[in-house]
Amino acid sequence: MSTAVAAQAPQLFVMDPLERINPAKDTTSALMQAAQRAGVPLWAASPADLLAREGDGPHGHGGWVRAVPVIAEPWYSAGEPQLLPLTDFGAVWMRKDPPVDEAYLYATHLLELAERQGVRVLNRPAALRAWNEKLSSLRWSQLMAPTLVASRVEALAAFTAEQGEVVLKPLGGRAGQGVVFAAAGTPGLRALLELVTAQETLPVMVQAFLPGVAAGDKRILLVDGEPLGAVNRVPSGGAAGEFRSNLAVGGQPQATELSAAERAICEALAPALRAEGLFFVGIDVIDGRLSEINVTSPTGIREVERLGGIPLADLTLARLLAG
Repeated sequence: MSTAVAAQAPQLFVMDPLERINPAKDTTSALMQAAQRAGVPLWAASPADLLAREGDGPHGHGGWVRAVPVIAEPWYSAGEPQLLPLTDFGAVWMRKDPPVDEAYLYATHLLELAERQGVRVLNRPAALRAWNEKLSSLRWSQLMAPTLVASRVEALAAFTAEQGEVVLKPLGGRAGQGVVFAAAGTPGLRALLELVTAQETLPVMVQAFLPGVAAGDKRILLVDGEPLGAVNRVPSGGAAGEFRSNLAVGGQPQATELSAAERAICEALAPALRAEGLFFVGIDVIDGRLSEINVTSPTGIREVERLGGIPLADLTLARLLAG
């Protein structure tokens, strides 16, 4: 069950540098502005600002941060950095964009020190490490298109021959980067498979291609397991035949509503998301099939608010403060 966060308690956002944020599109800025509207004092820091040092009191070594106070409306103004214990914050949002590299993983370990001292970290550090955004979907493989994860070219080629048309996804990819369409008759298929697996040293995900992606790939945002908004992302297509729908590669957002099948997917995932401390999650669904479960820094709030008229950031903060 969720734990309420006091409205007056400050919140810390561990994120990319403030000056790099585009507030017109960025979900983190939307959450920060919603927190400010709710009367929450805001602080910001990067993963590099986290540290562990001997703390006062019975807890021994604890988590600390060198953070700056932020006024997020209008976007943005920041004060002078201060060294603070992470226990000063009612909630800490881990909103650093991927890649999930060594620096990211070590940041989750440092944030876990705060969690052990009673601070709510969103999303939970252990879950951020455990839930690879491609592999975690396999917990519900019955909801997915036919899928294989493998390193061996022979296995991947056989699956491609069986399905006819497939999509290859690097397990560490984000925003559609490195996603490749292939077919059984693609010239140089084995060479391509050698390339994406780094000569059979890295596993990749290969899924049956769903032609329904032409109608869009839905990003559904779940807050504490409940779907509160969605946006349909339609591939740009064109002469290049672009099939990827990610907004970062030119996908066009559209207003949408959830189908019965999509709501059933959300209901299937909700107990595990709640149990493992995944408070803010974005799932991707194509043609009624689960594709990915995004937990590191899900996006889409701005598009949902603009196209659907749903105050999603405010609803998210209200859910957090209510517990």
